Amino acid sequence: MDNEGFISIEYLFLVFVILIITVPLLFLSQSAIESNFNMEDSLSHRLVLDYVADAISQVNSNGEGYSKYIELPSDIGYYEITVENNKLTMNYGNKKGETLLPLLNIDSKYKLYSAKSYLISKGSDGKIVIS
Repeated sequence: MDNEGFISIEYLFLVFVILIITVPLLFLSQSAIESNFNMEDSLSHRLVLDYVADAISQVNSNGEGYSKYIELPSDIGYYEITVENNKLTMNYGNKKGETLLPLLNIDSKYKLYSAKSYLISKGSDGKIVIS
């Protein structure tokens, strides 16, 4: 009877040690997975912001009367891009991303929304117009 009780206590202690080791590992792996999803989300939004910045820079670097048609994707959720002076700002969820566009001449402040299409053109006065 003493041997059986000793083995049961030994197994109980072993289960307790395994729980002490695995519980922190589970929390650590959950944190790593959430961080990975967060980075993927940020990267996809950053790519859209860079796409818009590249399109505006391309129109700006070409001559007067040049225009480019862009379509903002909707598969990454709702977002809003604000174009003002030489800065683009993207708001999505509770996050914000910015990029600068040097040497840009925009006539006013524009708001671009996900899943919409826009025409970016350079007018005869050299100003960028988004419609």
